Amino acid sequence: MLMRLNSYLEETFYFNDAANNKLLANIKLLNDPKEAIKLFSHLINCQYKWMARIIQNPEAPAMSWWEPIYELNDLESEWSKSLTPWIAYIREKTEEELSAELAFIGFDGSVWAATPKDIALQLNYHSIHHRAQIQTILRKQGIEPDFVDYIGTKYRKLS
Repeated sequence: MLMRLNSYLEETFYFNDAANNKLLANIKLLNDPKEAIKLFSHLINCQYKWMARIIQNPEAPAMSWWEPIYELNDLESEWSKSLTPWIAYIREKTEEELSAELAFIGFDGSVWAATPKDIALQLNYHSIHHRAQIQTILRKQGIEPDFVDYIGTKYRKLS
């Protein structure tokens, strides 16, 4: 049975949310969390900025990918706040709408286009990239990261 695009994207965001929440718990254990906080804040800002682009918010071009850098104790709530509009957006759109190109103002002031589906996937794949960087920071400071591979949420032992 094929999974609907909406369900697939929603599942991807929920996996990413669970993995990032495990990561957040470990970031709180770091002696020097500054770089991890910066990277995690970036993930939050990316979700905000891409949503602003999708909904044609005129403030989107001025939004930073890297700022603000949130306080450690605010990361969890900001992450959740940045995720909520994505889940709602995916649930309310049809597959056709998720697959239709939308125009936005890009980094250079030009008009660019991408599909909401590809933007959603980019956010989740980009999160994997920065999650790996944060896991390296954890290891360098003596903390073993949690197992957050996607397959770990799907496979099952048969014997």
